[in-house]
Amino acid sequence: MFSVNAIGGRARGPRLSSVLGSLLLALCASASALAEDSLNEQFIGALKGGDFDLSLRYRYEWVDSQAVAKEANASTLLTRLIYKSAEFKSIFLTLNMDDLRPIVADRFNDTRNNKTQYPIVADPKGTDLNLASLTWTGLDNASLVLGRQRIIRANARFIGNVVWRQNEQTYDSISFAYSPIEKLDLFYAYIDRVKRVFGPNDGIPTSSFRSNSHLIDAAYTFGAPLKLTGYAYLLDFDNAAVLSSATYGLRATGSVPVGDSLKIGYVGEFAAQSDYGDNPVSYDANYYVVEGSLGWERFGFKLGLETLEGNGTLASSFRTPLATGFKFNGWADQFLVTPANGLEDAYAEANAKFLKGTWKLIYHDFSANTGGGDYGSEIDFVASWKFGGAYSALIRAARYRSDAPNCVAQVGGSCDTDKVWAQLSADF
Repeated sequence: MFSVNAIGGRARGPRLSSVLGSLLLALCASASALAEDSLNEQFIGALKGGDFDLSLRYRYEWVDSQAVAKEANASTLLTRLIYKSAEFKSIFLTLNMDDLRPIVADRFNDTRNNKTQYPIVADPKGTDLNLASLTWTGLDNASLVLGRQRIIRANARFIGNVVWRQNEQTYDSISFAYSPIEKLDLFYAYIDRVKRVFGPNDGIPTSSFRSNSHLIDAAYTFGAPLKLTGYAYLLDFDNAAVLSSATYGLRATGSVPVGDSLKIGYVGEFAAQSDYGDNPVSYDANYYVVEGSLGWERFGFKLGLETLEGNGTLASSFRTPLATGFKFNGWADQFLVTPANGLEDAYAEANAKFLKGTWKLIYHDFSANTGGGDYGSEIDFVASWKFGGAYSALIRAARYRSDAPNCVAQVGGSCDTDKVWAQLSADF
């Protein structure tokens, strides 16, 4: 019924969403045929014994960008209905139905509403099935997932679900995670389609990537002082060939306690990227990050330098099209796409826990990796609280100031931008 394409191959089988639907129908048909059988009772019992959960997330987002005359005021509510069945023969079903729509304030460009007089807040309204997967756990220390699913690898720098946006990025995929021995974790996924954050309706940017991609990684934890992760991410997109790439890398993380309360941590990572699949541009670019941190019981401090290489053309800079980009290079979102001359992000972070909340302040200094020159700097702030078991609140702000003499909207990092968010969440 389904055959995974050979790595680098172009032949395709049916789309995974169709395969999942056929499998569900087959399961239901089999259950009906066994009307009096105990197996059917177990199957129906697994469906009836499942759990329903409800999640609500309200967010207000304000954006003032030098590139656009008007300010954005976005007030949106995400409603998520979650169903997870009980197990049947080591298989369970997961469904997430998401509904997102503006309430009260809708003066923003959601990428679909044609309100281009406002800055972009990429939260288009719509109702969508964002998760629909079958998970098999019949093998010890392993899981096989078929269907629409979340995939987050390491710190989501290359592969993530873009969790900050109201619309989540998910994957039509078959994935396999396995720990054959203690401390060793293996992972493989074939991605047939990427459902991006731009909602169920197609437009520009595209709502999905038609994909023939492979994700491979292996991690070994030697102990708290060292975890090594090697990876190969082979991304091939039919409808975005210029983003197709092969990335091979190694990531090292760890921490060492000093005394009773102090902990020293570090991150070191290097990745090499080149064109892959049908990418019309031949290129090579590297990525590397070094980071050190100090942590106490209630306070922490972090220093780091992240570099994404570029050699003067946008199409040949280091790309991360499936990353949770909001986490990196400033929350003002000026560098979601690496500039033509690359990007160096020198950052410092201070965090603390007080007044029953978590507080964080981050400073970024951005410069070009090739040719010299400064892009600008940014200050980010966030405070969050959890209360009542099911509720949380958050306030966040970003202030980016460009070093460019003129604002050019098409050039990342050349326009001053301010953003403020207020958010309330509830999970039942």
